[in-house]
Amino acid sequence: MTSSPTVAARASTFVHIVRRVLRLAAPYFSSKEEKWRARLMFAGIVALNLAYVYALVLFNQWYGRFYDGLQNKDAVVFWREIRVFAWLAFFNIAIQVAKFYLTQLLQLRWRSWMTRNYLGRWMADRTFYHLELARYAHADGATPDNPDQRIQEDMQMFTNATMTLSMEILNAVVTLLSFIGILWGLSGTFDLSLGGSTYQIAGSMVWLALVYCVVGTVITHFIGRPLIGLNFRQQRFEADFRHHLVRVREYSEAIALDRGETVERGQLDTRFGAVLRNYLQLIKQQKNLVTFTSFFGQASVIFPFIVSAPRFFSGAIQLGGLIQISSAFDKVQESLSWFVANYDRVAVWRATTDRLISFDDAMRAHAARTSEDALQRESGAPALNTTGLTIALPNGTQLLAGAALAVRPGDSVLLQGPSGSGKSTLFRTFAGIWPFASGKVQAPADAVFMPQRPYLPDGKLREALTYPHPAAGFSDEQLRQALVDALLPDLVNRLDDSDAWSQKLSGGEQQRLAIARVLLKKPAWLFADEVTSALDAPAEAVLYQRLADTVRAGGGAMVSIAHRPAVGDFHGQRWTLVPQEEGAGGGARYRLDTTAATAQPAAT
Repeated sequence: MTSSPTVAARASTFVHIVRRVLRLAAPYFSSKEEKWRARLMFAGIVALNLAYVYALVLFNQWYGRFYDGLQNKDAVVFWREIRVFAWLAFFNIAIQVAKFYLTQLLQLRWRSWMTRNYLGRWMADRTFYHLELARYAHADGATPDNPDQRIQEDMQMFTNATMTLSMEILNAVVTLLSFIGILWGLSGTFDLSLGGSTYQIAGSMVWLALVYCVVGTVITHFIGRPLIGLNFRQQRFEADFRHHLVRVREYSEAIALDRGETVERGQLDTRFGAVLRNYLQLIKQQKNLVTFTSFFGQASVIFPFIVSAPRFFSGAIQLGGLIQISSAFDKVQESLSWFVANYDRVAVWRATTDRLISFDDAMRAHAARTSEDALQRESGAPALNTTGLTIALPNGTQLLAGAALAVRPGDSVLLQGPSGSGKSTLFRTFAGIWPFASGKVQAPADAVFMPQRPYLPDGKLREALTYPHPAAGFSDEQLRQALVDALLPDLVNRLDDSDAWSQKLSGGEQQRLAIARVLLKKPAWLFADEVTSALDAPAEAVLYQRLADTVRAGGGAMVSIAHRPAVGDFHGQRWTLVPQEEGAGGGARYRLDTTAATAQPAAT
């Protein structure tokens, strides 16, 4: 009573796996730019695999003729078959080389297309940012970890393994269909005495091969089933370890100043310990699997000789027939037991497929949420206006509810409030990158948002200065003048120097370089989040004045987040996030007070 549901469940699982693989593979083979090339190459590979199996059949027939000639000491047959073997060998080598080249080329093109496709989706609509927010908000593993590893490593493993395994399965099926008839014809009949009666069983070697492989497959599945989960976790632990190594390199200066080497070493040891513990479990499971598959493979070599020996010694078959039976049995058994011999590879491929599917699911879910976004954002408005703006944290806690805000050209607003009150989150909502918001935002198009910690790409200084625009759009004189205006005269002659600028420059120099970007691009609207927190007071005053002048010249407005009182001198309005009692203001933690005013902007 229990076997039927179990078989049905396994069949359902197999169909589910096939559907998941097709979901990952189908976009490439139906893509507008690659589908015909991909399909033709795939068809060529299939044809070459069929030709390879045909060569195996020819070799099997050659074994019979060659060994019969040896047994009969027929020199004419011997030398004739040697020449036939040379042609067969040349034919087989040509097929193998062509199949290898075409398969590798298709894998390369498939990986290239798939990587570009996933990179485009990951970078579109700030998916890369939103998935990170969701991962840190939900520690239940529902959000995919390490997308860099999935795009770089998992995609390569998936395309290579899918092509290799699918062609091997095709070979196994075609080989089985080709050799099962040969083995049936060579097997003769087997007399089975049962209950006083004798039964003749035709194709006995075929039935023995079938029973032999079914038993081996079932045992292999039960031994190797844990490998799927272990391989999935191994890839995640390896990626976590590599990710923390990269973070230590990126924050090397801060770690060194804090004397944090011991803590970071402990973190790395913890992550590497997870890698080793899981890998040790993998080794143990693989040991059990290798033990059985090795025994299974060795037994299959001698098994057909033992079964066929009585017919050979009785003279029913000659040596060539015995070798043919052995060869045919080996091919049938090898085809039927493909799953046994490749279970560990299938387990790795299954884990890789699951990781890519979860990543694909996460991006699809994000795209669906984006299309149904509760926040309506319009770009290109003449001013900044919000209606019914509600902002929450990833865990659902409301920071602000129903806010109606307005910033018009010529305004200068200073946003203040306690740490953690959502000042930066409000800026992210204005920019349209915060997914946990609802309401309506009308934002100006020519706006620059300056984060607290600027991003400086590795490479030439001119590229870091003009990021994200190409450096070719600005003259060297413009670049040098922007550096001078941002109080970075020592860098004016280093435009073509390549370096890791986020590590090479101090915090204050990084902030000044970010300000140089703004002075270079001259935006009309500026949203600045603690952009002078690492500067001394005189430098802050000079640079804020230049930012204010740039915005005023563009006919826009400036909104800043800052805790230093001196920054207030450059703003005519103040917005303050004020804590609320629990249950007040629609359940939000803060309300935005826009009534207070500070001194007028300093004169130019």
